[in-house]
Amino acid sequence: MADAILIELFKEVGSFVFQVAKQEIESLVGFDEEVQKLQGNLRMIKAKLDDAEERHAVKQRTEKLWLEQLQNQYYEMDDILDTWNTARIRAEIEKEEGKPADTNASAVVKKKVCSFIPSPSCCFNLPLRHDVGHKIRKLNEKLDMVFKDKATYGIDFNRQPDVVERPTTTSFVDVSQIIGRDIYRDYLLKNLLGEGSQEETNSYCVISLVGLGGIGKTALAQLAYNHPDVQAHFQKRMWICVSDPFDQCNVAKAIIKEVDPRHEPLNDTKLQTLLCKIQDLIKDKKYFLVLDDVWTEDFQKWEPFKIALKSDVHGSRILVTTRKQRAAEVMGSVLTINLKVLSDEDCWSIFSKIAFSNEEQLKYLEDLGRKLAIKCKGLPLAAKTLGSLMQNKRSREQWNKILDSHMWELEDIEKGLLAPLLLSYYELPSTMRRCFSYCAVFAKDYRFSRDQLVLQWIAQGYIESKANMELEDIAEEYFEKLAMHSFFQDFWPDEVNDDKIKSCKMHDIVHDFAQFMSKNESFVIDSDKKLETDCQIARHLHLEISKEMQHLESIYHAKCLRTLFLLSHDMDYEFEMLLSNSFHHFKCLRTLILDCPIKKLPDAVENLIHLRCLFISENVKIVKLPETFCNLCNLQTLKIENHGCFKKLPQGMSKQINLRHLIFNDDIYSNLVVFPKGIGKLIGLRTLSEFNIGDKNDREGCKLGELKNLNQLRGTLKIYGMGNVVNVDEAHNAQLKDKIHLRGLVLMFEGLGFDEGEERMENDVRVLTALGLPPNLQCLTIWHYQGNTIYPTLPSLGQLPFLEVLDIQGLDNVKKVGDEFLGIEDSKNKKDYGIIFPNLKSLEFGEMNNWEEWIGMEVTGEEEEENDNGIVTNPIIIKIMPRLQTLTIYFCNKLKSLPNYLLTAPLLKELRISGSRLLQERYQRGTRENWHKISHISNIMFDWKSVQRNGEAQFDSEIHNIPKQRLQRHFRRSTPKQNRQRRFSTNQQNEFGSEISDKDDVGAASAECVVDELVEVDNDQGLEICDADR
Repeated sequence: MADAILIELFKEVGSFVFQVAKQEIESLVGFDEEVQKLQGNLRMIKAKLDDAEERHAVKQRTEKLWLEQLQNQYYEMDDILDTWNTARIRAEIEKEEGKPADTNASAVVKKKVCSFIPSPSCCFNLPLRHDVGHKIRKLNEKLDMVFKDKATYGIDFNRQPDVVERPTTTSFVDVSQIIGRDIYRDYLLKNLLGEGSQEETNSYCVISLVGLGGIGKTALAQLAYNHPDVQAHFQKRMWICVSDPFDQCNVAKAIIKEVDPRHEPLNDTKLQTLLCKIQDLIKDKKYFLVLDDVWTEDFQKWEPFKIALKSDVHGSRILVTTRKQRAAEVMGSVLTINLKVLSDEDCWSIFSKIAFSNEEQLKYLEDLGRKLAIKCKGLPLAAKTLGSLMQNKRSREQWNKILDSHMWELEDIEKGLLAPLLLSYYELPSTMRRCFSYCAVFAKDYRFSRDQLVLQWIAQGYIESKANMELEDIAEEYFEKLAMHSFFQDFWPDEVNDDKIKSCKMHDIVHDFAQFMSKNESFVIDSDKKLETDCQIARHLHLEISKEMQHLESIYHAKCLRTLFLLSHDMDYEFEMLLSNSFHHFKCLRTLILDCPIKKLPDAVENLIHLRCLFISENVKIVKLPETFCNLCNLQTLKIENHGCFKKLPQGMSKQINLRHLIFNDDIYSNLVVFPKGIGKLIGLRTLSEFNIGDKNDREGCKLGELKNLNQLRGTLKIYGMGNVVNVDEAHNAQLKDKIHLRGLVLMFEGLGFDEGEERMENDVRVLTALGLPPNLQCLTIWHYQGNTIYPTLPSLGQLPFLEVLDIQGLDNVKKVGDEFLGIEDSKNKKDYGIIFPNLKSLEFGEMNNWEEWIGMEVTGEEEEENDNGIVTNPIIIKIMPRLQTLTIYFCNKLKSLPNYLLTAPLLKELRISGSRLLQERYQRGTRENWHKISHISNIMFDWKSVQRNGEAQFDSEIHNIPKQRLQRHFRRSTPKQNRQRRFSTNQQNEFGSEISDKDDVGAASAECVVDELVEVDNDQGLEICDADR
């Protein structure tokens, strides 16, 4: 009886197990289809979110809640797909290393299960497939529920998109209400009235006012338009509010109506007829035309007007106001005035005129009012909006509440202050809107590095790929467009990279706006605030830690966090525990920025399987990264700035096959970081800022040949330890000639491979001869090479078509330099050489203590040729360095003279000789016969003192025009050992290798030039003016 019961029970259980197994097997078999379906749903959700935002269709609370649900679904689906892709990548890596692809299931179990399943792909990582499959099914079920809710609540995003109201401006203004623009007004009037300049050859010129929405461009234009001198100077004034879109016919009709208010109706007139009418009306007039609020970047829209607006009378002016630098360029501006913010005092003047109706109120609330004026951060519209908001608030309690609020939390702010920013925001494509909103995660007044910001955008997946374009280049375009739309300010140019934007800030009001647009995703928690913020829904978190903040449990609720910026200068905090907990909770992180004095990165970092970007600041005390770090196979960017502490990269970095940027800050300790073997497997690297070669006794160290397959490298590569290369084959294997994207190369020959002496000299020669050079090199630096000639294979160097900077330092064994420096061989016909160093602009030699002679060939010669009249001689002219602009020689104590081909270079404008006594005596002003050979050079410096500046003699003893970095480098000259650890700075590229352009051809004829003029004003901001096409 008992046996029968057991048998029946076994049958039931067996049947149940069979059914479960059948369901599980079916789910595994259909797994790939489920993944594809999920990918399709992800794209569909993204499109719906973008459509809803572009149509400005979100009006009701139910709609907002529904979109938030959809947004959450999007993130969950993205995480699941990324988890699966990560598993596939890891399987490939393990297969490459010879390990089993699935470490979670025994081979026996795997074999048994796979025998039931027809699809071979199902054998891969069964436990993970099972887990992901369940999550996908749940997500699809949740997505079905979300769309059912949409139907239930009657949510419809297909209705006609709302039209964002664009205010129409006029020329009428109370000029007494415009405050703080006197210097801009005077400068603008000067250029409108043509004072101090010759009459133009063109009939008109275009001047543009550019700046952030609400900064006062229209007010300044109104100020000029209504000025008595302008009214008297021009025969006709016209004010047109253009706005967006740029309707050619409407603009043309408006111009006609302004010139002739009594003109007959123009309802059905074509553009051709309208332009002809404009030409006829203005042909004998000097006019002043204001085109206010221009948005178009399409030059074809403006092109017909450029011709139609020409008149027979010279001296007309067109004044354009726009938020977009590109629009000013399209309009053909010859003068661009970039409006800066007002001073706090000017903001207070605007605010107080509106907020207070009598003197008594002013006295009672002035202290709080001034604080509110400071909160406006120099934006006139903010001062007006806040002033209007406070008109009816009379208690200090009310004013304090406003003072403690975020700008975007205040009533009516969206309609008033944020409305102009909304116009600019919605004009951006969805990808750029996400990039802009992401900036809310940084604190106010934070200085963005352009390179770091675009790498973070890439890490978040905001950059849409395009055929034949690098992601970094696309992201840079996004940055440039946001900058040209006035979303960024306070730009610092990169002086050695074509003056591109190196860093910038965001105006506080714009930052408030970014927070407003991402208020459910981005949170900034400062150390002086209590942890009262609910971070559960946070996606991006900026957290400043203080020792008082010991209980961070509420932070750990942010399970879906994608960015964590951890900031602190508190040395006593338990950061290791904080990070260990964080790595267990924040498993969705894409970007991690560490700016706190942590001493060890926990092994749990391997939990961050989605991580794309890790920044380690100089404030961090980490010496090395744990080996578990190498399991982060999605990592794209690793930037390490704490060179004073950091010593060693982990051995398993070859597994990080998606790494694109390995960046070290230029630092005196950078050559002390130990690189592991296997770096050469990271063939996707775009940036490798430094490469350190291990010595012959270093078993773990990297060899030069590891560079062989890194052919995607861009920007500048610094190679330290060239003296450690003892096998010439390593130099061959590096295959530098295949690095076609490299623009800068630094070869540092310090090393311990040989004792100083003949063996080292011969080895350096062999290594450099075998090395070869990237064909598109723009900058080359060679330090402490011990060969006895400048460069053993120099013919190829002199013919590099793009080489602009050559810097040679510390060649102690060189005594004489001759034609071999130019790559000229006696056996070769001189006419075969063409131009030698055709693009070289800067040449620098230093610390060559035994260098005595520099013999230079004549740049002209003769060639005999036989023709019908007998034998004739033809002149041969060899051009040497025709574009050389700067020549620097320092600490070459024995060098006696310079070759004539250098001193007669046609564009040479700067000569610096320091620590080289014989040269200085030979070319000394007035007392030596060779002064005449250099007297034509505009700027001459001996021992960092100006002897001649801009062609005029200088007799003072001050140090002029030497960059701080270069001064430090000169004054820190010491022993070769110390020099090995000294910082070298070329910085000829940005962090991910944008190329140096060749726009800066000083001395060449040009139809256009740009002059930046800085005019000082009473406040901190100044006046920024760009004068072009003069």
